[in-house]
Amino acid sequence: MLELKNISFAVTEDGVRKEILKDISLTVEDRCFVVITGPNGSGKSTLARLIMGVVQPTGGRILLDGEDITELSITERARRGVSFAFQQPVRFKGIRVHDLLRLASGRALSVSDACEYLSEVGLCARDYIDREINSSLSGGELKRIEIATLLARHTRLSIFDEPEAGIDLWSFQNLIRIFENMQREIQGGSIVIISHQERILRIADEIIVLADGVLARRGSAAEILPTLTGAGGAPGQDCPRLQGEENAC
Repeated sequence: MLELKNISFAVTEDGVRKEILKDISLTVEDRCFVVITGPNGSGKSTLARLIMGVVQPTGGRILLDGEDITELSITERARRGVSFAFQQPVRFKGIRVHDLLRLASGRALSVSDACEYLSEVGLCARDYIDREINSSLSGGELKRIEIATLLARHTRLSIFDEPEAGIDLWSFQNLIRIFENMQREIQGGSIVIISHQERILRIADEIIVLADGVLARRGSAAEILPTLTGAGGAPGQDCPRLQGEENAC
């Protein structure tokens, strides 16, 4: 379970202090598929980076399964099972796809196992297993390989910062399918996606809306989507029960 307690983040530019996030408190329960949305400049990506430890909050605490991880580095958080997928995946010249998956899994990953992860994200394994992570790969291919690395890690908390950024329609459609599969197969961990794409919002267990650096509202997709499209509707507070599961999110 992820807990954010009174999280604030501010920067100082030319002697002027600017508040990006203001007193954000929220909980992401285990086995929840959560999408955080809001206007540009609302602090969505900043919040994702704070959870991963890319930047440090200027106020508040971050807890993972009851442990205070606020002061932990990115590496220490990764060791505790937190994964982060950037808007623009990093290219690693000289590193093959198989090597990257092996490093992500932390074990001697066989070619057969690596191929299974690639297949899960819709890539033909024999065409990619020995490819380098370089400019020969498209944005959509990189996105799916990055997701495969998160699957290989079996993380407790997977964070995706605007995964739809910079990919074509065909790749986006495949991305939705991958997230739908991840939602169905979610076990003990949680998934947090930063996005404003309606098709991603529609498959969320819970939508959290940020506006002007504050938590504006939260609730199920059925409750929140009409308010985002101007059709009215009352936002809720609790993540809905997953289909067939005993524990509510």
